[in-house]
Amino acid sequence: MNTELDFDKMGGLVPAVVQDLSTGEVLMVGFMNRPALDRTLQGGYVTFFSRTRNELWTKGESSGNRLRLISCQTDCDRDTLLLRVQVEGAGLVCHQGTRSCFTELLSFQGTDSVDAVGTEEVR
Repeated sequence: MNTELDFDKMGGLVPAVVQDLSTGEVLMVGFMNRPALDRTLQGGYVTFFSRTRNELWTKGESSGNRLRLISCQTDCDRDTLLLRVQVEGAGLVCHQGTRSCFTELLSFQGTDSVDAVGTEEVR
C-alpha cells in the first residue's frame, strides 16, 4: 500500500480536516506541509503550516486549547487528511472564541436549510 501523500497538488500543502473524536463535530480546517505532518505524527499534537506567516504552528500553543491527535486518515486521492482529535483546555478551538470555526450559516435558494443542531430554518 502506498503511504505517501500527494503534497504536489497544492504546492506542498494538504488540507487537514479536524474532527472531534467524541462528538464527530468538524472543528476546523488547516493546511499541512511535510514538516507539519511529521511534527503532528511524532509529537501527538496537531501542527499546521501557516500560509500567512510562512511557518509551522501547533494549535493551542498560546491559548491552551490543544488538539491531541487520536487518529489520522487520508482520502482516496491521498491529498487530504482527516484528523480525529481530543480537545484539551477550554475547548474553544476557533480563534474567535467558539468551539468550532464552522458557525456561520449561509442561506441559499432551494430546499430548506438545516442548522448545525439539525432543526429546520424557518423561511
